[in-house]
Amino acid sequence: MIIGKTDLRDFLNQEVKQVKGVYYPVKAGLIRRFMIRKMDCSRLHPNPDDEFCFPEIGPNMEIISRYEKEYRKADGNFSTLELMGSSAAEPLIIEKTAPEGYMILNGHHRWIAAMRAGIRKIRVEIVDLTQEKDIREMIRKTGARKRAVLDLDEVVFCAEGDQQAEKKLGFPANRIFRERIRIGIPALFNYLNQHGYDIWVYTPQYYSLDYIRRLFMLYNCRVTGIVTGTARKSPRGASIIKELDKMLEAKYQSVTHIDRNIVFRTVSGRKGIETHNLEKSDDIWSSKVMGIIGEMDRHES
Repeated sequence: MIIGKTDLRDFLNQEVKQVKGVYYPVKAGLIRRFMIRKMDCSRLHPNPDDEFCFPEIGPNMEIISRYEKEYRKADGNFSTLELMGSSAAEPLIIEKTAPEGYMILNGHHRWIAAMRAGIRKIRVEIVDLTQEKDIREMIRKTGARKRAVLDLDEVVFCAEGDQQAEKKLGFPANRIFRERIRIGIPALFNYLNQHGYDIWVYTPQYYSLDYIRRLFMLYNCRVTGIVTGTARKSPRGASIIKELDKMLEAKYQSVTHIDRNIVFRTVSGRKGIETHNLEKSDDIWSSKVMGIIGEMDRHES
C-alpha cells in the first residue's frame, strides 16, 4: 500500500524509470479487449508523458484522497460506487504495452487511490489507439490527391437531442456502439468517395481504431484515415504528428476541412484559404456541404 505524498513520488519515479524509453504500445486484440473488464493494479503502469508523472506538476493529493474515501466507503465494490453516482466507478482507460503490462491513458488518480484503499483489482477498458505505423500504412495505400478532414466528436457524432441523427443501429450492434452518427454523414461520405476524396477523421478521445472502423462499416461509410487519441501529452507524440503532417502535405494536393459551421480548403502551392460558412439547420447540412464542395471543385477544374 502506498502511503503519503513522499512515498508516492518515490514510487512514481521508480515506475517512470522502468517504463520510459523501454515500453511501447502494442495491439491488444478484440477478444482481449472484450473479455478483460478488471485488472490487477500491479499490472498497470503510469504514462511517463502524462502530467501526473511530472515532478513539477505531479499528482493532486486532494483528488486521490477523495477517490480513496469513496473506494473505502463502498468497500471496493464497484456496483456500490455506481449506485453512489461516483466517478470512481468509471474504468481506467489503458493500452497494452510490450514487454509486459498495460499503460494508463486516463485514470492515474483512481489507480493510486485504489491501491491506497487496498483494492487489488480495478475496472479497466483496454483500447487500441491509432499508432504511427497505422497512419503510415493508411497514407501508403491511398492514391487519391484530395483529402477531406472531419472532427469525429464535433462533426460526425451527435448527442441525442442536440442534432438529428441517422437511424439507430439494430440489435446487437446498438448495444456495442453507443455513438450516434449525424444525419447526412453517410450521404456526404459517399459523395466524397465518388468525387475522388480520401476521408480522414480525428478524435482526441481514446477510441480503439477498429471500433471506429467497424462503426463506419455498419453505416456503409468508407474512410481512409482514422486517428484516435490525438490529445496524448507526449513530446515524442508531437514530433511524430509533425512528421506525419509533412507526409500528408506531400501526399495530397488539397485539404478540405469540414466543421459544423464552416468549410474551408487549402491547396498546395496556393496562398490563402477558401472559406464558406454553413447554416446550422441539420436537415440540409450535408446537402449544403456537398454543394459547397462541388462549387469549389468546379472553380478548380
